[in-house]
Amino acid sequence: MNEKLDAIDRAILGILQKDAKTVAKSIAEQLGLTKTPVYERIKRLEQEGFIKNYVAILNKDKIAKSITVFSFVSLEAQKGAMMDDFFEQVKKYPEVVECFVVGGEFDFLLKVVVENLDAYYDFAKFKIASLPSIGGVKSAFVLNEVKNSTDFPLL
Repeated sequence: MNEKLDAIDRAILGILQKDAKTVAKSIAEQLGLTKTPVYERIKRLEQEGFIKNYVAILNKDKIAKSITVFSFVSLEAQKGAMMDDFFEQVKKYPEVVECFVVGGEFDFLLKVVVENLDAYYDFAKFKIASLPSIGGVKSAFVLNEVKNSTDFPLL
């Protein structure tokens, strides 16, 4: 953990990542502090980049039917330019909600959310597999989500 974070900072971050709408007064009450120092700490945590953004986490089941697919992608060769091109293309695809560079058998792990299997087939065929540097794509379809957390462990 960064040495700029003390126990109070971590406690504030823990509260905010559970509910970003928690106001400084409520955080102060929970921590046995006054509102002003808590507010100042939150501002510092924002300014120093510990808090990147505040977001609403949507209930996807109430919005639309969807499936989640993990796509394991390998490039023909791990050349810097090929990787950069892949990064730029993947950033343009709204279906890709997360992209990781990984070690091992594959080069990338994509978390893809689409409406149904037909939509995934179109995505895989016309977007990912059609990129010039793609060596292969394997897919794993999520059958049941056991845990989905946005909390970062504050050790």
